[in-house]
Amino acid sequence: MLPPHLPTRDYMQMAWVVPDLHAAIDGWVKKGGVGPFFVFDAAEFGNPVYRGKPSITPNAAAAMAYAGDMQIELISPLDDIPSYWTDRTPRGRTALHHVAVNSVDYGADLEFFTAGGAEVAFSGLMMGYPVCWIDTIDTLGFMMELMTPNPVADSVFSQIKAASVNWDGTDPVRKLG
Repeated sequence: MLPPHLPTRDYMQMAWVVPDLHAAIDGWVKKGGVGPFFVFDAAEFGNPVYRGKPSITPNAAAAMAYAGDMQIELISPLDDIPSYWTDRTPRGRTALHHVAVNSVDYGADLEFFTAGGAEVAFSGLMMGYPVCWIDTIDTLGFMMELMTPNPVADSVFSQIKAASVNWDGTDPVRKLG
């Protein structure tokens, strides 16, 4: 029997924690044919909470590209503070970290996972909208990111996706702007 509320299952992003961002980009471009990748400075989250305690946003570099409709994100932690990037992925290793969904019913999706015993590893506000990473590694093999759709993120993601359509392999690393 299915649970009364199924969470959003439209996975839109797969994300890996990597020790070297540019080496990981190079691998995806040369071996996966994915690109171009857009490199970002660390995102800052409002009201950050790490494993139930007020926190800071961990310092990390990131890059995003699209493989068809799937967004590929690569994250490279830049500091040694305990964080959701490294608490379940050993420092210096590459691992699938999370799968993300645009959660149109954030509260219900969050309740679905936490009622089943999953812990929220990190939560905060991204551009003023709720986002969290739920530790589902023991059951799914990766964390689940719940992201509230918002116009700023939608615009950024649309630009990255548009660049991937008919990409010819040139200029594989870019910045938005």
